[in-house]
Amino acid sequence: MSKLEQILILDPPADLRFRGPFTDVVTANLKLKNPSERKVCFKVKTTAPRRYCVRPNSGIIDPGATVIISVMLQPFEYDPNEKSKHKFMVQTIFAPAAATDIEAVWKDVKPDDLMDSKLRCVFELPSENDKVSPQKRNLLDWFRGAPGSFRTTGSEVKACRPAVVREGQSREQDRDISRSDVESKPAPVLNSSKADGPVSVNDSEKKKMMEECKRLQTEVSKLNDENRQLKDEGLRLRRSQRSEHLTSNSSSALGLESRAGSLPSLLVVIAAIFIGFFLGKFIL
Repeated sequence: MSKLEQILILDPPADLRFRGPFTDVVTANLKLKNPSERKVCFKVKTTAPRRYCVRPNSGIIDPGATVIISVMLQPFEYDPNEKSKHKFMVQTIFAPAAATDIEAVWKDVKPDDLMDSKLRCVFELPSENDKVSPQKRNLLDWFRGAPGSFRTTGSEVKACRPAVVREGQSREQDRDISRSDVESKPAPVLNSSKADGPVSVNDSEKKKMMEECKRLQTEVSKLNDENRQLKDEGLRLRRSQRSEHLTSNSSSALGLESRAGSLPSLLVVIAAIFIGFFLGKFIL
């Protein structure tokens, strides 16, 4: 029996392109569209499970709906001379009519019922004109939902907390979540009218981001006003202290002058007393 042809439409169909620099998490999106009239179960696998995080890694796609898969490449030291041998495979089957346990469906699936598509990973370095600052890249990752909570382990992609995985790290250091917790959660499905991407979700997130930016700008302007007021208050205090210092100096100078003026008169009186005393002695 010939192998079934993949029922889903993949975008991109053959290559997952990751654009550097690779010092931070780099995200590539994969669209899975179900053009059929039946529900389709899907599962994502990779040949390099320690290097990628994926969300969602499995789920069910309703007829005519689209799912966006976020594939996140973990940071690593990129060598342009090294060719990437990483690959992804999307396996699909038609969902049974009364299916409730997705894990059991995958366990009992027959090889003849499986449909799969393979994608090659391509690493690209940006040109000088295409380089994006880390702040802008973080903002773009926020809009795309890149800070995810999924990571790969084993031959299948499994959910986990975000972590940086380095080459040579032992498997015992990875924290895996059981497959039942992952595959029991259905994948977020978009309606057919949103086949071009999660526009409404991104719009709402952008609005929230703009409101947050406006609030931060208002707080910054308030802080600037308070800072300006504090500077004016400090300048006024310095001026008042300087005027008080000048007043005290002038008063002390006047006191010294008055003392200096009274000193000669006192000497004259003393001299007159001595002269009178000597004259009295001579006369007597």
